[in-house]
Amino acid sequence: MNDEEIRRVLGLLYQNDTLTAFASLVLGLPECRSPEALRKLAAGGLAACDESGKWRATPERFRELLRSHAEPAERLSEEERVLRTFLVDGRLTTLAMRRDKRLIVLRYVSRVFEPGVRYPEKDVDVALRAFHDDYAALRRYLVDEGLLSREGNVYWRSGGPVDV
Repeated sequence: MNDEEIRRVLGLLYQNDTLTAFASLVLGLPECRSPEALRKLAAGGLAACDESGKWRATPERFRELLRSHAEPAERLSEEERVLRTFLVDGRLTTLAMRRDKRLIVLRYVSRVFEPGVRYPEKDVDVALRAFHDDYAALRRYLVDEGLLSREGNVYWRSGGPVDV
């Protein structure tokens, strides 16, 4: 399939007579089905006539066109799949997840803290609020999993991956 076929299908849907005929087929309405419009739809793969002469829409044509032009799916690592699942526009959708998945997310979040730098609790809260409104729970998870350490109200990164 090529771009010409896509243009042809879109052109059929742009014309009032063929658009009306296609819509009537989809909705099951008997009116507005000129023989010429039905012939054009059939030529474009958007309609078919069975042995009894009954016309039907063939919306699967859109699926065919999409598949023929779709990019192959990206190969994602397990970490990337988890991050795409639980992070939307850089924010966590939930904190309630299995521990193995939560660890992947927490390791990702821990990267906002630079190794060797001490952060007051207020700065940690501001950084974590960017990820989730329940920043206190997020901070607690990071400490419990050994990704952040705490002494008094001062935190520092003590685990997780380091970007080089």
